[in-house]
Amino acid sequence: MITKGKLIPIRDHVIVEEMEFGEQISKGGIIIQSDDGKTMGVKPRWGKVYAVGEKNKDVNVGDWVLIEHGRWTRGMNVEDETGKMRVLRRVDKDAIMITSHNKPGDVYVTAD
Repeated sequence: MITKGKLIPIRDHVIVEEMEFGEQISKGGIIIQSDDGKTMGVKPRWGKVYAVGEKNKDVNVGDWVLIEHGRWTRGMNVEDETGKMRVLRRVDKDAIMITSHNKPGDVYVTAD
């Protein structure tokens, strides 16, 4: 199912896009396969803030946020005003651990 138009979150909700779930390639060209939490365990993921509710004062549209594992909804396919397809997810605002103005590179979070 594809939704057309712009999604506007209510209250203090946060909607993100560009979350990566498959294999990743490091800057050095190393392929890091997705294991769906089987061998390396569950891990947080980065997402780019697409929209925020009017009461949210913690993050801004365009920020990158690191979200605790599993604290997001399933993706919703949305076609924006320009015809670009996006996969959007609502994230639990209390599960946002850190923010960045730039897209993070090779970043791994461990519990050492």
